[in-house]
Amino acid sequence: MVCRALVEVAARPASDEFSGRIEHFAVDEVGFSLISAGAQGVERTRRLIARSREEYALVNIQLAGRSRAVQDGRVAVLAEGSMTFIDSTRPYSLTFDDAFSQLIVQIPRSSLPLRTLAEATAVELGPTGPGRIIADFLTGLERQHRTEPAAIAALVPHAVSLVDCALSLAAKTRTPEPSNAALTRERVRRFIQRHTQEPDLDVDMVAAGCGVSRRTLFRSLAADGDSFTSLLRDARVAEVQRQLRTAPNRPLSAVARQCGFAGEAQMYRAFRTATGTTPAAYRAALDRVPWSGVADQVGGVRRGAPGGV
Repeated sequence: MVCRALVEVAARPASDEFSGRIEHFAVDEVGFSLISAGAQGVERTRRLIARSREEYALVNIQLAGRSRAVQDGRVAVLAEGSMTFIDSTRPYSLTFDDAFSQLIVQIPRSSLPLRTLAEATAVELGPTGPGRIIADFLTGLERQHRTEPAAIAALVPHAVSLVDCALSLAAKTRTPEPSNAALTRERVRRFIQRHTQEPDLDVDMVAAGCGVSRRTLFRSLAADGDSFTSLLRDARVAEVQRQLRTAPNRPLSAVARQCGFAGEAQMYRAFRTATGTTPAAYRAALDRVPWSGVADQVGGVRRGAPGGV
Protein backbone atom coordinates (compact mmCIF):
# COMPACT_ATOMS: atom_id res chain seq x y z
CA MET A 1 0.00 0.00 0.00
CA VAL A 2 2.92 2.33 0.66
CA CYS A 3 4.15 1.75 -2.89
CA ARG A 4 0.68 2.23 -4.35
CA ALA A 5 -0.26 5.37 -2.46
CA LEU A 6 3.21 6.95 -2.42
CA VAL A 7 6.36 6.64 -4.51
CA GLU A 8 7.66 3.15 -5.13
CA VAL A 9 10.07 2.21 -2.37
CA ALA A 10 11.44 -0.85 -0.63
CA ALA A 11 9.97 -0.73 2.89
CA ARG A 12 11.24 -3.09 5.58
CA PRO A 13 9.36 -3.29 8.91
CA ALA A 14 11.65 -3.68 11.91
CA SER A 15 9.54 -6.56 13.32
CA ASP A 16 6.76 -8.94 12.35
CA GLU A 17 4.33 -7.03 14.58
CA PHE A 18 3.83 -4.07 12.31
CA SER A 19 0.93 -1.71 11.79
CA GLY A 20 0.55 1.56 9.95
CA ARG A 21 -1.93 4.04 8.58
CA ILE A 22 -1.80 6.32 5.53
CA GLU A 23 -4.25 9.14 4.94
CA HIS A 24 -3.86 10.96 1.64
CA PHE A 25 -5.53 13.81 -0.17
CA ALA A 26 -4.47 16.07 -3.00
CA VAL A 27 -5.32 19.51 -4.26
CA ASP A 28 -4.41 19.72 -7.93
CA GLU A 29 -0.79 18.50 -8.12
CA VAL A 30 0.07 18.96 -4.43
CA GLY A 31 -0.42 15.89 -2.27
CA PHE A 32 -0.61 15.55 1.51
CA SER A 33 0.08 12.16 3.11
CA LEU A 34 -0.23 11.65 6.86
CA ILE A 35 1.64 8.50 7.88
CA SER A 36 1.66 6.81 11.28
CA ALA A 37 3.48 3.50 11.54
CA GLY A 38 5.87 1.28 13.45
CA ALA A 39 9.63 1.11 13.13
CA GLN A 40 10.86 0.53 9.60
CA GLY A 41 13.48 1.27 6.99
CA VAL A 42 12.61 2.77 3.62
CA GLU A 43 14.82 2.90 0.53
CA ARG A 44 14.31 4.22 -2.98
CA THR A 45 16.93 2.74 -5.27
CA ARG A 46 18.03 3.57 -8.80
CA ARG A 47 16.21 0.46 -10.03
CA LEU A 48 12.95 1.60 -8.48
CA ILE A 49 13.41 5.10 -9.85
CA ALA A 50 14.06 3.78 -13.36
CA ARG A 51 10.77 1.88 -13.48
CA SER A 52 8.57 4.68 -12.09
CA ARG A 53 7.53 8.11 -13.31
CA GLU A 54 7.24 10.18 -10.15
CA GLU A 55 9.10 13.49 -10.11
CA TYR A 56 8.33 15.14 -6.81
CA ALA A 57 9.96 17.26 -4.19
CA LEU A 58 8.93 15.71 -0.89
CA VAL A 59 8.64 17.72 2.31
CA ASN A 60 8.94 15.39 5.32
CA ILE A 61 7.63 16.97 8.53
CA GLN A 62 8.19 14.98 11.71
CA LEU A 63 5.08 15.02 13.92
CA ALA A 64 6.06 12.34 16.45
CA GLY A 65 9.04 10.09 17.03
CA ARG A 66 12.38 10.47 15.25
CA SER A 67 13.71 9.66 11.81
CA ARG A 68 16.86 9.84 9.73
CA ALA A 69 16.91 10.83 6.04
CA VAL A 70 19.92 10.19 3.79
CA GLN A 71 20.29 11.65 0.28
CA ASP A 72 23.06 13.18 -1.83
CA GLY A 73 25.68 12.27 0.76
CA ARG A 74 23.91 14.20 3.53
CA VAL A 75 22.08 13.02 6.64
CA ALA A 76 19.19 14.81 8.35
CA VAL A 77 18.07 13.66 11.80
CA LEU A 78 14.51 14.78 12.48
CA ALA A 79 12.86 15.29 15.84
CA GLU A 80 9.28 16.42 16.43
CA GLY A 81 8.58 19.71 14.63
CA SER A 82 11.55 19.56 12.24
CA MET A 83 11.49 18.85 8.52
CA THR A 84 13.65 18.02 5.55
CA PHE A 85 13.40 17.68 1.77
CA ILE A 86 13.73 14.66 -0.50
CA ASP A 87 14.01 14.49 -4.31
CA SER A 88 12.09 11.46 -5.62
CA THR A 89 14.25 11.29 -8.76
CA ARG A 90 17.43 10.39 -6.85
CA PRO A 91 18.16 7.52 -4.44
CA TYR A 92 17.42 8.07 -0.76
CA SER A 93 16.77 6.17 2.44
CA LEU A 94 14.72 6.81 5.57
CA THR A 95 15.10 5.09 8.93
CA PHE A 96 12.51 5.04 11.73
CA ASP A 97 13.82 3.25 14.82
CA ASP A 98 10.51 3.49 16.71
CA ALA A 99 6.86 4.29 16.07
CA PHE A 100 6.48 7.62 14.31
CA SER A 101 4.15 10.03 12.57
CA GLN A 102 5.06 12.21 9.57
CA LEU A 103 3.30 14.54 7.21
CA ILE A 104 4.69 14.30 3.68
CA VAL A 105 3.83 17.09 1.25
CA GLN A 106 4.56 16.22 -2.37
CA ILE A 107 5.06 18.94 -4.95
CA PRO A 108 5.99 18.48 -8.62
CA ARG A 109 9.69 19.23 -9.11
CA SER A 110 8.78 21.45 -12.06
CA SER A 111 7.09 23.86 -9.63
CA LEU A 112 10.31 24.47 -7.70
CA PRO A 113 13.86 25.62 -8.57
CA LEU A 114 15.71 22.35 -9.16
CA ARG A 115 19.14 23.78 -8.37
CA THR A 116 17.91 24.87 -4.94
CA LEU A 117 16.28 21.48 -4.35
CA ALA A 118 19.55 19.70 -5.09
CA GLU A 119 21.29 21.80 -2.43
CA ALA A 120 18.51 21.35 0.16
CA THR A 121 17.91 17.59 0.22
CA ALA A 122 18.54 15.88 3.57
CA VAL A 123 19.20 19.22 5.27
CA GLU A 124 17.31 19.59 8.54
CA LEU A 125 15.21 22.65 9.31
CA GLY A 126 14.81 22.52 13.08
CA PRO A 127 11.70 22.86 15.24
CA THR A 128 12.31 26.58 15.84
CA GLY A 129 12.76 29.56 13.56
CA PRO A 130 11.25 30.32 10.13
CA GLY A 131 11.22 26.65 9.13
CA ARG A 132 8.80 25.85 11.95
CA ILE A 133 6.40 28.57 10.77
CA ILE A 134 6.29 26.95 7.33
CA ALA A 135 5.90 23.46 8.81
CA ASP A 136 3.00 24.69 10.96
CA PHE A 137 1.28 26.17 7.90
CA LEU A 138 1.54 22.88 6.02
CA THR A 139 0.30 20.78 8.94
CA GLY A 140 -2.50 23.30 9.43
CA LEU A 141 -3.67 22.68 5.87
CA GLU A 142 -3.81 18.96 6.54
CA ARG A 143 -5.88 19.49 9.70
CA GLN A 144 -8.20 21.97 7.98
CA HIS A 145 -8.88 19.50 5.18
CA ARG A 146 -10.50 17.15 7.70
CA THR A 147 -13.24 19.64 8.59
CA GLU A 148 -13.46 22.00 5.62
CA PRO A 149 -11.64 20.60 2.56
CA ALA A 150 -12.97 23.18 0.11
CA ALA A 151 -11.48 26.02 2.15
CA ILE A 152 -7.84 25.06 1.56
CA ALA A 153 -7.86 25.12 -2.25
CA ALA A 154 -6.99 28.83 -2.35
CA LEU A 155 -4.20 28.34 0.20
CA VAL A 156 -2.29 25.55 -1.55
CA PRO A 157 -0.50 27.88 -4.05
CA HIS A 158 0.80 29.78 -1.03
CA ALA A 159 2.02 26.50 0.40
CA VAL A 160 4.14 25.95 -2.73
CA SER A 161 5.65 29.42 -2.36
CA LEU A 162 6.42 28.76 1.30
CA VAL A 163 8.11 25.46 0.44
CA ASP A 164 10.18 27.41 -2.09
CA CYS A 165 11.26 29.71 0.76
CA ALA A 166 12.01 26.74 3.01
CA LEU A 167 14.21 25.21 0.31
CA SER A 168 16.16 28.46 0.16
CA LEU A 169 16.57 28.41 3.94
CA ALA A 170 17.96 24.87 3.81
CA ALA A 171 20.20 25.53 0.81
CA LYS A 172 21.56 28.76 2.28
CA THR A 173 23.65 26.75 4.72
CA ARG A 174 25.50 25.30 1.73
CA THR A 175 25.54 28.00 -0.92
CA PRO A 176 26.42 31.72 -1.03
CA GLU A 177 23.78 34.42 -1.18
CA PRO A 178 22.10 34.52 -4.60
CA SER A 179 23.30 37.08 -7.10
CA ASN A 180 21.08 39.66 -8.77
CA ALA A 181 21.06 37.46 -11.87
CA ALA A 182 19.86 34.47 -9.83
CA LEU A 183 17.09 36.52 -8.27
CA THR A 184 16.01 37.76 -11.70
CA ARG A 185 15.97 34.19 -13.05
CA GLU A 186 13.76 33.13 -10.16
CA ARG A 187 11.33 36.01 -10.75
CA VAL A 188 11.19 35.16 -14.46
CA ARG A 189 10.61 31.48 -13.74
CA ARG A 190 7.77 32.21 -11.34
CA PHE A 191 6.12 34.71 -13.67
CA ILE A 192 6.19 32.21 -16.54
CA GLN A 193 4.69 29.49 -14.35
CA ARG A 194 1.85 31.79 -13.27
CA HIS A 195 1.06 32.81 -16.86
CA THR A 196 1.90 29.61 -18.77
CA GLN A 197 -1.62 29.24 -20.13
CA GLU A 198 -1.65 32.67 -21.80
CA PRO A 199 -1.06 32.12 -25.56
CA ASP A 200 0.35 35.63 -26.10
CA LEU A 201 2.98 35.35 -23.38
CA ASP A 202 6.29 36.66 -24.74
CA VAL A 203 9.57 38.05 -23.50
CA ASP A 204 8.28 41.65 -23.41
CA MET A 205 5.36 40.69 -21.18
CA VAL A 206 7.60 38.70 -18.84
CA ALA A 207 10.23 41.44 -18.65
CA ALA A 208 7.58 44.05 -17.84
CA GLY A 209 5.96 41.76 -15.28
CA CYS A 210 9.31 41.21 -13.56
CA GLY A 211 10.33 44.86 -13.71
CA VAL A 212 13.49 44.29 -15.76
CA SER A 213 14.65 45.12 -19.27
CA ARG A 214 14.77 42.56 -22.08
CA ARG A 215 18.55 42.76 -22.02
CA THR A 216 18.71 42.05 -18.28
CA LEU A 217 16.30 39.14 -18.65
CA PHE A 218 18.27 37.51 -21.46
CA ARG A 219 21.59 38.08 -19.70
CA SER A 220 20.32 36.58 -16.42
CA LEU A 221 19.05 33.45 -18.14
CA ALA A 222 22.20 33.06 -20.21
CA ALA A 223 24.31 33.13 -17.05
CA ASP A 224 22.64 29.86 -16.08
CA GLY A 225 22.88 28.37 -19.58
CA ASP A 226 19.16 28.82 -20.17
CA SER A 227 17.01 30.70 -22.67
CA PHE A 228 13.59 32.29 -22.56
CA THR A 229 12.31 30.00 -25.31
CA SER A 230 13.31 26.80 -23.51
CA LEU A 231 12.02 28.09 -20.17
CA LEU A 232 8.60 28.88 -21.64
CA ARG A 233 8.51 25.61 -23.58
CA ASP A 234 9.36 23.51 -20.53
CA ALA A 235 6.76 25.29 -18.39
CA ARG A 236 4.06 24.66 -20.97
CA VAL A 237 5.09 21.03 -21.43
CA ALA A 238 4.93 20.54 -17.65
CA GLU A 239 1.39 21.94 -17.74
CA VAL A 240 0.53 19.53 -20.58
CA GLN A 241 1.82 16.63 -18.47
CA ARG A 242 -0.29 17.80 -15.52
CA GLN A 243 -3.43 17.95 -17.62
CA LEU A 244 -2.78 14.56 -19.21
CA ARG A 245 -2.55 13.08 -15.71
CA THR A 246 -5.55 14.86 -14.20
CA ALA A 247 -7.87 14.86 -17.27
CA PRO A 248 -6.94 11.74 -19.27
CA ASN A 249 -10.01 11.95 -21.53
CA ARG A 250 -9.59 15.57 -22.57
CA PRO A 251 -8.91 15.94 -26.33
CA LEU A 252 -5.32 16.85 -27.16
CA SER A 253 -6.49 19.90 -29.11
CA ALA A 254 -8.19 21.23 -25.96
CA VAL A 255 -5.10 20.48 -23.87
CA ALA A 256 -2.97 22.43 -26.34
CA ARG A 257 -5.19 25.51 -26.12
CA GLN A 258 -5.36 25.39 -22.32
CA CYS A 259 -1.58 25.17 -22.07
CA GLY A 260 -0.89 28.24 -24.19
CA PHE A 261 -0.01 26.54 -27.47
CA ALA A 262 -1.29 27.89 -30.78
CA GLY A 263 -2.37 24.40 -31.80
CA GLU A 264 -1.90 20.69 -31.37
CA ALA A 265 1.02 20.52 -33.81
CA GLN A 266 2.94 23.17 -31.89
CA MET A 267 2.30 21.28 -28.64
CA TYR A 268 3.46 18.02 -30.25
CA ARG A 269 6.79 19.53 -31.36
CA ALA A 270 7.48 21.17 -28.00
CA PHE A 271 6.52 18.05 -26.04
CA ARG A 272 8.71 15.77 -28.14
CA THR A 273 11.67 18.18 -27.87
CA ALA A 274 11.36 18.41 -24.10
CA THR A 275 10.54 14.78 -23.25
CA GLY A 276 11.57 12.64 -26.21
CA THR A 277 8.06 11.24 -26.55
CA THR A 278 4.63 12.44 -27.70
CA PRO A 279 1.63 13.58 -25.64
CA ALA A 280 -0.37 10.56 -26.81
CA ALA A 281 2.41 8.13 -25.88
CA TYR A 282 2.86 9.83 -22.52
CA ARG A 283 -0.84 9.49 -21.74
CA ALA A 284 -0.88 5.85 -22.87
CA ALA A 285 2.07 5.11 -20.55
CA LEU A 286 0.15 6.58 -17.61
CA ASP A 287 -2.57 4.00 -18.16
CA ARG A 288 0.03 1.26 -17.74
CA VAL A 289 1.32 2.50 -14.36
CA PRO A 290 0.74 -0.33 -11.84
CA TRP A 291 -1.12 1.83 -9.29
CA SER A 292 -3.46 3.42 -11.84
CA GLY A 293 -6.38 1.32 -10.63
CA VAL A 294 -5.95 2.00 -6.93
CA ALA A 295 -9.28 2.90 -5.36
CA ASP A 296 -9.61 6.09 -3.37
CA GLN A 297 -8.34 5.85 0.18
CA VAL A 298 -8.99 8.30 3.01
CA GLY A 299 -9.33 11.68 1.32
CA GLY A 300 -8.62 10.16 -2.11
CA VAL A 301 -5.45 8.67 -3.61
CA ARG A 302 -5.51 10.19 -7.07
CA ARG A 303 -4.77 8.00 -10.08
CA GLY A 304 -1.27 8.55 -11.38
CA ALA A 305 -0.34 11.08 -8.67
CA PRO A 306 1.61 9.24 -5.97
CA GLY A 307 3.53 11.04 -3.27
CA GLY A 308 6.39 9.84 -1.07
CA VAL A 309 7.24 8.67 2.40
